[in-house]
Amino acid sequence: MSLSRRPLSLVLAGSLLAVSGVSQAAEPEQVRFSVPAWPGVTVKTALASTLLETLGYAPQSAELGSTITYEALAQNELDAFLAAWLPGQQSMYEAALERESIVDLGNNVDGARLGFAVPTYVYEAGLTSAEQLDDPEYADQLDSAIYSIEAGSGMSEILNGAVDNDTYGLGDWRLSETSTPGMLSAVKSAIDREEWILFAAWTPHWMNIEYDVQYLDDPENMWGPDEGASDVKTLVTPAFAESNPNASRLLDQLSFSADDQSEMILGFSYEEREPDAVALEWLREHPARVKAFLDGVTTRDGEPAWPAVQQALEIPDA
Repeated sequence: MSLSRRPLSLVLAGSLLAVSGVSQAAEPEQVRFSVPAWPGVTVKTALASTLLETLGYAPQSAELGSTITYEALAQNELDAFLAAWLPGQQSMYEAALERESIVDLGNNVDGARLGFAVPTYVYEAGLTSAEQLDDPEYADQLDSAIYSIEAGSGMSEILNGAVDNDTYGLGDWRLSETSTPGMLSAVKSAIDREEWILFAAWTPHWMNIEYDVQYLDDPENMWGPDEGASDVKTLVTPAFAESNPNASRLLDQLSFSADDQSEMILGFSYEEREPDAVALEWLREHPARVKAFLDGVTTRDGEPAWPAVQQALEIPDA
């Protein structure tokens, strides 16, 4: 039986982590999130859930991959998704728009991108653009090697395509595809010894805080339009947007910089703290941002959201 024909309630039943019980048919106060196993969206969804719960909603989270997420949104088995990474999910996103199964509330992370990265000392030595990788001097110092994450990932597909097409003269370069921890371990080891290394990077991620690195220019847009710039969109279903305009307004107004998200990922993924604790710390450290998120939003009882949230979560004055 194909995935598209399977009742997604069967898939969700085993993975939905309800705050107050699981119900196949959503009640008005419920907000059902899909949360892929990515640290940034895990903390971001915890933050949104903290705000929604404080306002009187019952947020739930299901750990699902992006393919199942789009199918679940189409069948109204989910309500919201804060991790529509484009162009990585472009085909699924466009198909969902075409069949009118999603409402796009806009980008929730500014400054996200993919690209080649090098330690800052390599960048300062003159390697600032991917087009320079064809220079034998730089290729030799980098041992004509590119460090990357898992084979089969979106980044892996981009890199293998670049090697196959000899983009930037990479046709004879070697790809070292391991895992995210494996790649970052190699990066740390190289930086500790001040050796040259070229790796596939992205932001937001804690690597951008822990390691002093720079992204190379990508004039041929190998990593995507605008030198690998990405959008991370908030999606809800049309039914949810219509029946929950107040909660939709809050989700629409949630927006973070790539640096914000990198800090959250550092706390959760690198420091191994609970996502709820990382989210609450961020809320308390950014009162003005939280107040802006809640502009025009109310509790479910119709009271202004900001005073209620500020008091309940002990957030300082904005």
